[in-house]
Amino acid sequence: MSAPPIAVAMSGGVDSSTVAAMLARRGTPVVGLTMQLWNQRRLPELSVEGATGRCCSLDDVYDARRVAEQIGIPYYVVNFERQFEESVIEPFVADYLAGRTPIPCTLCNNFIKFDKFLEMADAVGARQIATGHYARIAFDEAGGRYWLRKAVDESKDQTYFLFGLTQAQLARSLFPLGEMRKAEVRRLARELELAVADKGESFEICFVPNGDYAAFMDAYLRQKGETELRTRGEIVTTDGRPLGEHGGVHHFTVGQRKGLGIATGEPLYVIATDPQSQRVTVGGKADLLRATLIAREVNWVSIAGLMAPVRASVKIRNKHVAAPATLYPTSDTARVEARFDEPQRAVTPGQAAVFYDGDLVLGGGWIE
Repeated sequence: MSAPPIAVAMSGGVDSSTVAAMLARRGTPVVGLTMQLWNQRRLPELSVEGATGRCCSLDDVYDARRVAEQIGIPYYVVNFERQFEESVIEPFVADYLAGRTPIPCTLCNNFIKFDKFLEMADAVGARQIATGHYARIAFDEAGGRYWLRKAVDESKDQTYFLFGLTQAQLARSLFPLGEMRKAEVRRLARELELAVADKGESFEICFVPNGDYAAFMDAYLRQKGETELRTRGEIVTTDGRPLGEHGGVHHFTVGQRKGLGIATGEPLYVIATDPQSQRVTVGGKADLLRATLIAREVNWVSIAGLMAPVRASVKIRNKHVAAPATLYPTSDTARVEARFDEPQRAVTPGQAAVFYDGDLVLGGGWIE
């Protein structure tokens, strides 16, 4: 009886293509699967001529199919547009309108790429899935848990976006690039003569082709028949002094400096947005500092939970250097308080707080 195949999530980029080719070269049965998540032609008013840097475009599907043919593996495209809209797009819009700054890539990982994708893997008889993420998985025999660790190449590490993975998902997942550096992956792709070996990186959110989140939301809500966004209001200082007006709270995020539409002669930053009062509060750099945060919907990855205060490094943005802090349990086991050794800049509601012990991901949650 032949071994069951490994289902590779093929995005059409160099990383996932290299994973598929590596596994196939070892003689492992491989099935390539691509998820069609968003119709790029759906909001034509947002299209940008010659736009590059997005994942999950039609060109990416073509590239994934071309690589699958090149390495001789079965390949399928599955339409998950409805699930993606329900699990990623709608929460993205709701969060912005509620004064939070969401991370759609994490939602996509939690509810699509490691949830629906596993169902798709089951359908082709695969017991394991493999992706091009830069992260590492290990099993702790003593604790009986799967650990999530940072990638060897910390400049490419993606564990910040993976904190929501469950033990069941980690048990079936493979990250073959976790021990490699990006330069090695690119070199291997060229050695394997993959069609995408020199393809550029994707860095934009797949459904926001021009990088303008507010324009996407306006166009999306118009298409849904919600033409009036009642979010216009005042821009005020931290002591409540009016400075001007704005066209919608969803145009702003904590820490933002450019595009405020006001001139005061001194640098001002967004300190908070309040969709109830429709106010945007601005202030100086010092006003952005926060000594604590509360994370909700915490998912513990490499530990079973938090019974007592624990020292950790806390990352509050993908490019943020994780800061030393102490984690405190609360009366609600799904919420954790983090107290930083030194106040941190722009702690942003809706972003993730991910807790590390060295390169080990303890867990993470959403900043309140």
